Amino acid sequence: MTRLKNKNKNMQIGSTEWKDIIICGARYFDVQVGSGEAGKFLIHAGELIKWNSKTNLTAITDPFEVAVKHFLDSLAPARIIPPGSSMLDMGSGGGFPGIPLKIILPSLSVSLVDSSRKKVSFLKHVIRTLGLEGINAFQARVENLSENKERFDLVICRAFSSLDKFIESALPVLAENGIMIALKGKTSYKETESARLLGNDNRGEGLLYNTEVIKYSLPYIDSERTLMVIKKLR
Repeated sequence: MTRLKNKNKNMQIGSTEWKDIIICGARYFDVQVGSGEAGKFLIHAGELIKWNSKTNLTAITDPFEVAVKHFLDSLAPARIIPPGSSMLDMGSGGGFPGIPLKIILPSLSVSLVDSSRKKVSFLKHVIRTLGLEGINAFQARVENLSENKERFDLVICRAFSSLDKFIESALPVLAENGIMIALKGKTSYKETESARLLGNDNRGEGLLYNTEVIKYSLPYIDSERTLMVIKKLR
């Protein structure tokens, strides 16, 4: 998909043009977004901008960038998520990628976690406003997640500070043979190799997990992104 030319600077969230950007852009990831799903995205986006004035949810407020950098980016891992999985969105913030993925993959059982009480209040508000079922939000620090007895088939995060820290925080709450997915920007060879090395059990008993690196570009803006897919082996 080529870069969008002559972007309408007056485009508004919820306009036909805004919804078309998401519907057409999702096809880049082989994801089908219908008018119903796009309508839920625009409600989420509208509430995000409304709440952002009093709660620091995002630095991205331009309607075009909200569509591409928040919603389309959240859809990138949709094809590799097993249907019916239980998913933990770690550090969900404004609800990305957890809420868009729940809308596209309604069979997911989703938990959104964030350390900020105000952000969790926003997440609960969006869940109620959209009438979503099988999704909840709770407040916790990632380093304390191991106290949670629930285990998840999938732990996902976007823009987490460190891949190593994400893996360290996710492993204790990951189910047997579970998957971790980190949505990141352009990654260095050093960072990806560090993640692979962490998978080696220093007791000599083989790999704890393996790591797959999937590179992609965001539709319209050709911004390089990376999916780090980490599969727990034992």
